Amino acid sequence: MNAPPKLFNPDAARFGASRSQKRVEDDRLLTGQGVFSDDRRFANEAALVVLRSPHAHARIASIDASAARAAPGVLAVYTGADLAGLSAIPILRMFKRSGGEPAAFPPRYALARDVARYLGEPVAAVVAETRLASQDAAELIAVEYEELPVVVDPRQAVRPGSAVVWPEAGDNVAAESRIGNPAAVEEAFKRAAHVTGIELHNQRVIINAMEPRCAIAVHDAGRTTLYTQNQTPTGLRRSLAEVFHENPDDFRVVIGDVGGGFGLKTSLAQEEAVCVWAARQLGRPVRWRADRSEEFLNTHHGRDQHFKAQLALDADGRCLAMKSESLGNVGSVTVQSAAMIPLFVGPKVQTSVYHVPAVDYHIRAVLTNTVSTGAYRGAGRPEANFIMERVLQKASMEMGIDPVEMRRRNFVTPAMLPYTTHLGEVYDSGDFARMLDGVLEVSDWKGFPARRQEAARRGKLRGRGLAVCLEWTGATLAETVNMRVSGDGSVAVFVGTQGIGQGLETTVTQLVAEVLQIDTASIRVVQGDTDQANGGGAVGSRTAFVGGSAVVSAGHKVVAQGKDLAAKELEAAADDVEYRNGRFAIAGTDRSIGLFELAGRQAEARLHVAVTENSGAPSWPNSAMVVEVEIDPATGVVKVVAVSSRDDIGRIINLPIVQGQIHGGVAQGVGQALMEQAVYDPDSGQLLTGSFMDYCMPRASDFPHIASTFDESVPCLTNLLGAKGVGEIGTIGAVPATVHAVIDALADYGVTHIEMPITSEKVWRIIQGGKQEGKRRAA
Repeated sequence: MNAPPKLFNPDAARFGASRSQKRVEDDRLLTGQGVFSDDRRFANEAALVVLRSPHAHARIASIDASAARAAPGVLAVYTGADLAGLSAIPILRMFKRSGGEPAAFPPRYALARDVARYLGEPVAAVVAETRLASQDAAELIAVEYEELPVVVDPRQAVRPGSAVVWPEAGDNVAAESRIGNPAAVEEAFKRAAHVTGIELHNQRVIINAMEPRCAIAVHDAGRTTLYTQNQTPTGLRRSLAEVFHENPDDFRVVIGDVGGGFGLKTSLAQEEAVCVWAARQLGRPVRWRADRSEEFLNTHHGRDQHFKAQLALDADGRCLAMKSESLGNVGSVTVQSAAMIPLFVGPKVQTSVYHVPAVDYHIRAVLTNTVSTGAYRGAGRPEANFIMERVLQKASMEMGIDPVEMRRRNFVTPAMLPYTTHLGEVYDSGDFARMLDGVLEVSDWKGFPARRQEAARRGKLRGRGLAVCLEWTGATLAETVNMRVSGDGSVAVFVGTQGIGQGLETTVTQLVAEVLQIDTASIRVVQGDTDQANGGGAVGSRTAFVGGSAVVSAGHKVVAQGKDLAAKELEAAADDVEYRNGRFAIAGTDRSIGLFELAGRQAEARLHVAVTENSGAPSWPNSAMVVEVEIDPATGVVKVVAVSSRDDIGRIINLPIVQGQIHGGVAQGVGQALMEQAVYDPDSGQLLTGSFMDYCMPRASDFPHIASTFDESVPCLTNLLGAKGVGEIGTIGAVPATVHAVIDALADYGVTHIEMPITSEKVWRIIQGGKQEGKRRAA
């Protein structure tokens, strides 16, 4: 494969980490002036409440809604039969089953039809004058269920005789893929000096954004506007059109401020479709807002992949081949991203920053009677990096090779770039050893023995963990930006990317200000309204390197167009016109015209440009991370005491923003490693972790200062800015680094592997077991 085009232009903008500006969103958000979905109010609006299945798998024998319809204030009650004219919510159908037949997924209807396949699936909806009236009426709906057998664990689901989730997938395997060269792998294993194997479960976690989901549908003059929170408003509009058998232009999607996305808010929600239906039927605005219990039950979850992997190495610890079998639990009624994560995204980075000559991956997307899994910060990359880091770390322990040296021996080196992966992807840039060297320095790797001894004097077990990780970012690689410069002194930038709390407005404003050399106060970013801007949204850490490149390209086009127009105004040749500090001037003279004055002299008193930028290839952010923990042997409590990272995210636009992204990612990664886990009862399919009383999440007090440092010396070559994604890399590295730190702390107890989450009880039992074993040995 040819090398990717070298599009990076170091002079594309005057940005850099030292030029960071204050976030422009903060004043609005900190003073309570943000507009989140539930802040909006409309005249004569009604309230929608959803009745959910209390069973994980049951046939819906009958629904009697007569009492609910007669309740005070009730405007309508809807069931799946009432919405029979609507299509299923679309999902990706790019995958196959083992025999080559199409993937088999149950349809995801707005309201369940005939069978409920997971706890919390929407079965009916009540619309009333108030939320309380809707809630009261929902309790009057009488549903007769015939319970069916349940399976919640993917390992059980693929065994013969297990409960069948969907008849078209009798073995519960909805789709599968085989990647690599099995013959080459077997040959490599035969000549290997050492083979390491590991089996582990990347547990299911529940995505908890600060802002619960909320949607308001308004139908007026034959057109429906949906006010909601979504990372991909253009995709949401497209899904609405498909569900309602209409054109996308029949819908408008409006997004305000978003209190966190993390991949959760990327699909059309069932409740949103019901809102639209109800608003059209009643001719009134209809609001739905989830409570936190509904978020636990019916938002898609993350992770839940089970791996068996083997790594073949030569006598020097260099990788020869890797083979793995994985089961991705995609739930039952799946969201759009469910199967894509284990079957397509994760495998892109499973060998990570390491050169593994041959691979053989067998991946199955498995149906269970649980809520769908889907995109969650990292979306497949944390799981795939985790298995690679764990098996390589285990190999280093078994072979007696220092873990730092083991990684050095296996890195893809700069001399190997451009490097083509087993999936045909191309790493365009990267210096992974440089990132490793950087984190060893910032973490004071050599000083760790002294810190361990000091902790021992305090009665604590101290351990450190290392991880080097790679991310694939991009998803949709093209983005269109419209830029309007007006004679009134303002610049409006219309972007199809989407702010979800990550500082998009600041990033775009900073780029425009530096390209056009104007004050930030004159710049307005327009996003989240499909009547004004459309694009790929905020997925796959693409906002800066795809969307940012389009913004800068649009700014350059404004300058180029302005030079031609200014030449006419100044009666000069365009080649003699210079642009500096917001003014066009004839070189060597004092004759000039300002950007805004020039815009005011044009038709409609403005300049307008539209630019579509296509990066053409993904970016490959990478990171080296070191985590140190201390364990209290008396209680088993694990405390994270140090986190250091050296990240290659290419050129940095705004340093505080990217530091915030790393810190947030680390928190979610450590949360998974130490405390988060969604648990379903295996017999009933009931969610046992259905509230914050049962589901633990990390707090700010659980973290030390996070020393996140960056190396901008290896820019991405496939986009104008040289930027790489940053939103998810912190999560990817934090999970294995934290697990390795705990294993290191427990090394004297013979621990070589421990499953996540590493709870205090789990650690305490290991320590107590070790003490008992020691007593037996002494006896």
